[in-house]
Amino acid sequence: MGIVPLERALQLAADVDLDLVEVAPMARPPVCKLMDFGKFKYESALKAREARRNQQQTVIKEMKLRPKIDPHDYETKKGHVVRFLKAGDKVKVTIMFRGREQSRPELGYRLLRRLESEISELGYVEAAPKQDGRNMIMVLAPHRATKAAAAAATASRVGPRERAVDGSAPEAGETAAAGDTGTTAETSGQ
Repeated sequence: MGIVPLERALQLAADVDLDLVEVAPMARPPVCKLMDFGKFKYESALKAREARRNQQQTVIKEMKLRPKIDPHDYETKKGHVVRFLKAGDKVKVTIMFRGREQSRPELGYRLLRRLESEISELGYVEAAPKQDGRNMIMVLAPHRATKAAAAAATASRVGPRERAVDGSAPEAGETAAAGDTGTTAETSGQ
């Protein structure tokens, strides 16, 4: 429309039943647009919601260890780290030092390197081990192939609500829903 006085622009907006929206207030003269502002806000909210839906949420799980950890406890914690990496999550491994253990950071470093070598097929070290006060921290991230496999597995999983409408039991290989009590018998020392 070109440069138009404010009164004329407001009259044009009222004639076509639209809103006069200032697009660039710092420009000389200010730039305005005739539009349905409610519709514009609704469409921009839809776009923002769609962008959030397509966005990948990064989850960081944490596993805490001690330098003098028992071998069985270490295997259990390593199993948790493996499970987190298979699920596609990052893992922050923290070694906590107490008392005189703080004077021996190489014990924690050695433990983290051992963990790194044992899970190398599932993930890689994103942040190298570093001492942070009483703690030593290392961040592990899953390989891209692991992330893709975890996403595919999550998408293909069938939940209890996605069963047949007739209420039939799950097929062989499927598990019952968490709330189902099935026919498993509990032994109580009889």
